[in-house]
Parts: sequence; C-alpha cells; structure tokens
Amino acid sequence: MARSRTGNLDIAVLLPCYNEAATIGPVVQGFRAMLPDAAIHVYDNNSTDGTALQAMLAGAHVVRERRQGKGHVVRRMFADIDADIYIMADGDGTYAPDDAEELVRTLLTERADMVVGTRRGVHADAGRHGHALGNRLFNLLYRTIFGPDFTDIFSGYRAFSRRFVKSFPAVSGGFEIETEMSVHASRLKLPVSELELDYGRRPEGSHSKLSTFRDGGKILWMFAMLMKETRPFAFFSAISAAFMLTSLGFMTPVLAEYFETGLVSRMPTWVLSMALMMISFMLFTAGVILDSVARARAEQLRIHYMSLETPGAAKLPDSDAASAPRAGRGKADAA
Repeated sequence: MARSRTGNLDIAVLLPCYNEAATIGPVVQGFRAMLPDAAIHVYDNNSTDGTALQAMLAGAHVVRERRQGKGHVVRRMFADIDADIYIMADGDGTYAPDDAEELVRTLLTERADMVVGTRRGVHADAGRHGHALGNRLFNLLYRTIFGPDFTDIFSGYRAFSRRFVKSFPAVSGGFEIETEMSVHASRLKLPVSELELDYGRRPEGSHSKLSTFRDGGKILWMFAMLMKETRPFAFFSAISAAFMLTSLGFMTPVLAEYFETGLVSRMPTWVLSMALMMISFMLFTAGVILDSVARARAEQLRIHYMSLETPGAAKLPDSDAASAPRAGRGKADAA
C-alpha cells in the first residue's frame, strides 16, 4: 500500500491472546512487516504459557487484562487505544498478516466503518465438525433476525474506523463479542463491507479455546438478549404469541362445552386460559412500549457516532487522502 494513503493515519493492530505462545511471535512479526508504521498491541488474558513474553520479544506493546474472556479484552483495548484505523486479529496464526493491507485499503476506499474478513475454508479448519455446523446455523439465524449485512459474524479478523470503536458499547464478556459488533453495525445502519480471505489451520501445539456446546449456548443467549434490546417488538410479540396460542389451546374445549351445554364445568381451566391471555396482552404492550425506547436509544447512539471525528482519508476522495489531517495517537503510546 502506498505510504501516501496511510502515512498520515495512525493504525493500531489489536491482538487479544490467551495461551498463544506457540504462534504470537510470528503473528506480531508478520504485522510489523506488513504495517511497519502501525502500533502492535497484544492484550494477554491471563495466559500461563509465556504468551506475554513471546509478544514482547517480537516487539509488541503488551498489556494484561485480568477479566477472563475475549469480550473483556476487546472492551479494554477499545477503551485504551486511540488511533484512526484499528485492525483486530487473533494471535493463533489462522489469520494472515499479509491480508491486513487489503483490509485497510477496503476500509478507506469504501469509506466503511467496519470491514470483516470472511473466512474462506473455515469449515476445513482443524476444529471439530460441531463448530462448522454451529457457524452455519448461527449465521443463518443472524440474517433471519438482524438482516443480511454479514455472512460470517464470527470472524475475528476485522478493520474498524475510530468512530466505530469509540461508539461501540461492548457489553459481552466472551466470544460473543463479534456477534455484538455485527449487531451494533446493523442497528445503526453503519457502512460495512466484507472481504473474503483465506483461513489457515492452527499449527501443531496450538488448540482452539472454543467449546461447541458451552460457547454455542452463550452465543444463543446473546442473540436473545440483543434481539430483546434492539428488536423488542419482535421479541415480545413472539413470546406473546406463544402465550396466546397456549391460552387458546386451554380455552377451546371449555368454550365448546359452554356453547353445547351452557355450562362451564372446568372452571380452573378457564381461569388459567384467561390468565395466559392477559399475560399475552401485557407482553405485547411491553413490546410496543420498549420498541419506542429502543428507537430512541438507537437515535442517541447514532448522534454520538456522528459526533466523533473520522479520519480524513476515510471521507475524502483518493486524490485528497494524502492531505487529510493527522489524528493524535493519545493513549496508544501509553498502552
């Protein structure tokens, strides 16, 4: 990439790590070679295998995050580091540093706030088949609930603008953080892009930290919570419909008996059906009210996002990119 396109921009490479001593050194060296002017930050999440030492020897800035979980690490990184462009990758060597240049170029030329490196060949990874199936199912579920903006919501290789990073609330604690990023972009209708990249296999001695059922359950729970927060009308309407159908199931035989005999011999069943119907109405009402609240919150987030500075190169045509003002790195040097 020509220096005139990025020489006036601060680029930060963010590498959350947990027990990646076997791979973090080459990963850091690869990013330093591809982006020599970028600051490489490794956030060590209580590793016990010397990950921090290997990262420091490779020339990275190393910070320890004691709260266990990738979400906690990402929240800390986004809060600590000031830059114009952020590149986030994993430290396990499955994402090629050579592709960082193309991610940055896409972010600038398409004036996007997030570019996701979708994983070509992810289903041939050394992970278990359950991961591949879960990946397909969750991506389908995401597109059904939140829209068709993304095809690989679990990719950890992403480039962000400053406006995205500083407006992202980051409430997740674990591997659900990528899902939350995607929902944040879809919710605020941010300009995003996808770039298909090769996905490598883990080298010998490196193992996935994912648990098919435990982490899958956490992601499913996050889907439900994000739907409740961002699409409360659809969320509560679905639950309301379930209660209404149950109520009608109990109510039908009682009404049939009443119209036939004029008597209600199953009074407890009738009371239960009416209680379920009332709950259904209350849930529907809650959905209507919370939908207005969610819209107001989205408007506030959008206003905050619009108030943040954006790198000049992300707004100007290519010919003017070199003259864009330089933003200060701030906390990045301190980190």
